[in-house]
Amino acid sequence: MKAVFIVYGQALTEPVQNILDMESIRGFTRWDETFGRGSNAGEPHYGSHAWPSKNSSILTIVEDHKVEGLLARLRRLNEQAEQQGLNAYVWNVEGAM
Repeated sequence: MKAVFIVYGQALTEPVQNILDMESIRGFTRWDETFGRGSNAGEPHYGSHAWPSKNSSILTIVEDHKVEGLLARLRRLNEQAEQQGLNAYVWNVEGAM
């Protein structure tokens, strides 16, 4: 099993949700307002008067074989809307109930 943490500009909420549906990924936890800035480029997402945009984040636990398809679709979405910002990180899951 793998944990996939997805951080994206809030404008991408529906497309990211659609990707999870297309990949038959049912379970996830979403945080609607997360704040930060990219490590290399892009504007900060602070939800402030100076930097009004915000991020959302999703954590999902998936079978190993689903990771590559999910990441490929997320990469394509990021290429189409690069200014919005989208990143995904994958960790091993050691155990689950």
